[in-house]
Amino acid sequence: MNQAVYEFPLNEKVRTYLRLEQLFKQLGQSISATEDWQYVRFIESLFTLLDLSERVDVRTDLLKDVELHEKNLQFWAQHPNIDLDALRQAQQKVLALRDELKNARKFGSALREEKFLMSIRQRFSIPGGTCSFDLPNLHYWLRQDNDIKLQALKGWFSEFALMQNAIDMTLTFLRERGRFEAINAEKGFYQGVADDKNEVIRVYCRTDQGYFPTLSGNKYRYAIRFMMFNPEEAGQVAMESMVQFKLACC
Repeated sequence: MNQAVYEFPLNEKVRTYLRLEQLFKQLGQSISATEDWQYVRFIESLFTLLDLSERVDVRTDLLKDVELHEKNLQFWAQHPNIDLDALRQAQQKVLALRDELKNARKFGSALREEKFLMSIRQRFSIPGGTCSFDLPNLHYWLRQDNDIKLQALKGWFSEFALMQNAIDMTLTFLRERGRFEAINAEKGFYQGVADDKNEVIRVYCRTDQGYFPTLSGNKYRYAIRFMMFNPEEAGQVAMESMVQFKLACC
């Protein structure tokens, strides 16, 4: 049975985290590039990551979340059935990450000093702006040995290693806060109530029945509507039959 998890953030902070996580996945898949278009795609994703980190103070949000993880671990340490060894390992990772975040420079600051990257950055915002006549220096770079290019990619990507580790840890803690429960959506519609601590709604459902979920609302109340997937239709058609799915509020 084909299944998928859809995640709907309830605040701007988690929305940014999920976008960053997706960018890290794209960059990770392109780090072993062998074709020109793969290198260009990597640089394009890198610039998107840089743009996002410039617009949002991700470091401050991550530091607050990591410090909250530390307090939660201290609370769990009082539980009689807790695995103390696993807890200590988690605490060590959280404390190390907290200290790194406190002492870190602004994410991506070193890349802004890379003259080659900055010389081509603006053209990447233009549709089709990476042609050889637009960026002859980029196409010269693309003709270099793969070892040279891959070393450069790894160096650029490493500038965001701390951010990636903090994002991974924070989203892992967030996702583990909720447990999936079976839900029936009458006529493809379900309405729920969230509490102040909920930051993301996770929907686990089938992908072989022709429908997908959409969510509207806020951190207090939300509504899930299942829509029929039809690429031939300009608009979305709502489901009118019952849908069985699993829901987790995290």
